[in-house]
Amino acid sequence: MLGLVKAQQVKNAVIVPVGAKGGFYPKKLPSGGSREEIFNAGRAAYKSYIRTLLSITDNIEDGVVIPPSDTVRLDDDDPYFVVAADKGTATFSDTANALAQEADFWLDDAFASGGSAGYDHKKMGITARGAWEAVKRHFREMNIDIQTTPFTVVGVGDMSGDVFGNGMLLSEQIRLVAAFDHRDIFIDPDPDPAMGFAERKRLFGLPRSSWQDYDQSLLSAGGMIISRREKSVKLTPEAAQAIGLAEGEYAPFDIISAILKAKADLLWFGGIGTYIKARTETNGEVGDRANDAIRINAEELRVQVIGEGANLGVTQKGRIAFGLKGGRCNSDAIDNSAGVNCSDVEVNIKIALASAMRAGRLSREDRDVLLAEMTEAVAGIVLENNYLQSLAISLSNEAGLASMLALSRMMEVLEKDGHLDRTVETLPDEEVLRARRQSDKGLTRAETGVLLSYGKIVLFDQLLESGLPDDPYMEPLLYGYFPERMRETYAEDIGGHRLRREIIATRLANDVINRGGPEFVINACDMTAATPAEVVKAGVIARDGFGMEKLWQSVHALDGQIDGRTQNAIYAQLRYLFSILTHLLIRNGLAEGDIADAVGRLKSAFGTFHASIADMLPDARAEWLSEQETGWREAGVPDELAAGLARHLAMMFVPEALQIASRSGQSLERAASAYFKVTKLFHVSPLLSVAARMDPTDFYDSLALTRSMDQISASRRDLAANALVGYGDAENAVEAWREVHSARILQIAEQLERLARSGDPSIAKTTVAAGLLNDLARDLN
Repeated sequence: MLGLVKAQQVKNAVIVPVGAKGGFYPKKLPSGGSREEIFNAGRAAYKSYIRTLLSITDNIEDGVVIPPSDTVRLDDDDPYFVVAADKGTATFSDTANALAQEADFWLDDAFASGGSAGYDHKKMGITARGAWEAVKRHFREMNIDIQTTPFTVVGVGDMSGDVFGNGMLLSEQIRLVAAFDHRDIFIDPDPDPAMGFAERKRLFGLPRSSWQDYDQSLLSAGGMIISRREKSVKLTPEAAQAIGLAEGEYAPFDIISAILKAKADLLWFGGIGTYIKARTETNGEVGDRANDAIRINAEELRVQVIGEGANLGVTQKGRIAFGLKGGRCNSDAIDNSAGVNCSDVEVNIKIALASAMRAGRLSREDRDVLLAEMTEAVAGIVLENNYLQSLAISLSNEAGLASMLALSRMMEVLEKDGHLDRTVETLPDEEVLRARRQSDKGLTRAETGVLLSYGKIVLFDQLLESGLPDDPYMEPLLYGYFPERMRETYAEDIGGHRLRREIIATRLANDVINRGGPEFVINACDMTAATPAEVVKAGVIARDGFGMEKLWQSVHALDGQIDGRTQNAIYAQLRYLFSILTHLLIRNGLAEGDIADAVGRLKSAFGTFHASIADMLPDARAEWLSEQETGWREAGVPDELAAGLARHLAMMFVPEALQIASRSGQSLERAASAYFKVTKLFHVSPLLSVAARMDPTDFYDSLALTRSMDQISASRRDLAANALVGYGDAENAVEAWREVHSARILQIAEQLERLARSGDPSIAKTTVAAGLLNDLARDLN
């Protein structure tokens, strides 16, 4: 139960709203009864439990919160209470909704998702499809397209199960070598992808099928289907070889352990149970006694990728151990979040449509038809979260030491504020982090995924406490949460959604953290002294003012078209651009005031320099961008996108030019000209380039380096503005300014040139350079 609640808590990052989690366990089910008797007793316990909870839950009548009668409340109004279908209650959605309607509870049949008038997760295959997005990313980054290239799979589950069954139909290139569930073991040593896919599809459509229903004539030579009731089984030579055993007779438990250790491309979890732990853990610590005999250590795995479509297939320590040995896996909370995300969207759609139903503008029957027609649109909304979260984890892990330092700082801040307990979340302490750095190992994907989710959860609360969700500019985020079919006809109902602020805050947190990384907001707060809401506001302005969403979408479209590492390198450049722009907008004040106005100014400035940017850049910068653009084209990036990427990276000076123009009263073009002349005069580009190549060894070194780089940039802006303010009437303001202050300027310029070219770079040299420029800017002000 604790494991499920922890997984659910992490999934809060994509859920509106968040809150307490819980479950129930019926202790007095009939012993020795029939399956039907046990089922009915369990449902009766469930009904009693839900009725009791509803009896002490606040309700809403005519828009007013009504507390339960004869009840002492120690908390504030909270009428939001939903139940989810999970272990043991997968078929109870209609039962729960009937209880909500019996109690006249305001959520009506939005109380339990996935009922008769809801989204059936198995029919949609949504949980498996979400996890498959992560699996595709793992292989894409190894330059393998599993939708077009055959690959081997071992797994846990059978084709009658939601997650396993749907998952094993998501690519026709799957070569399922072995799998097991609680009844049978399946081994197909050399499977034919097309034949296997067709037979799995048949079994998926067969009610209550098992591996015993598989047409054994379709198995490759030596293939076997084994009942787990057997005491021992003699494996065929082919079956034994396929799962890494010598020929001989084995107990089913030994065969299953061998399947888990088998050499394959993917291990797919679709069944209940915890099958992999770390070597340092005991079976008792795992807490799943039913599978003690077959559980293996992560260090024994020989697969390349794990896809956790099911909850708790691997312990968190097991995931970390697998990641440290080079395996690729996230965590169940990241991989299979699509199911609970889908339920969440369903509930919020029903809440929005309820007002139309109450007003008589929509009948229940027509609402049910509309829900059905929006099924794939809802799936698309949900799957985008799976796609972007797994991408964000990849980019953080590929950033190496710099990311590890920032994430270490993030853990420190979250712990200090009481948001995070490293022990509970199995995150490394400072001693482990030092050992990882010394062995050139960073955080694993499983660890980064936890921090990604915590970053969003904490930011969500911070945004709710701010006025940002109420800004009119954010309204499209509310409407974008819902399928397009709803947005026009039911715009008023969406606009009046009870959870509008929560929806906007969730979407903001997801967008900024997915694009900037788990540590993005905390890092920006450290560097700029801004509040989290101010950072998010600046990030939105940077994103929209520079039209970055279109670029991101264009790079997404390159999936499977270019080298996966090249694609991620492009994403990394965009993440860097997003971060730099956000910091600049905060530091130079452009993120203050009206969001729409700031976005408009950035867009206008971008357009001003669009055609002439190539002629404005310093030679070294222009050469670097040209090399980048050529490299992207040669890697298969379309010409227009390659040029667009280079152009956007070249435009990082635009916020600075806007600020210089504003302070000096000169045109944007003159401001940009002064900016680049000051850059050349004081050797700013080589100074910043040298600084960017340094690898600080701890967070405070990193902070000192970044602050020095920011100070260099700020002094450049000040010097350019001062030159224009004092000598703006001259044809060449910077030259006139330089002549007047020639001795002082020449002295500083020579010192900076020596620093830029003097041997090995160091934080001390960058700090000295920043101080020299800052002193000059202050003295000549």
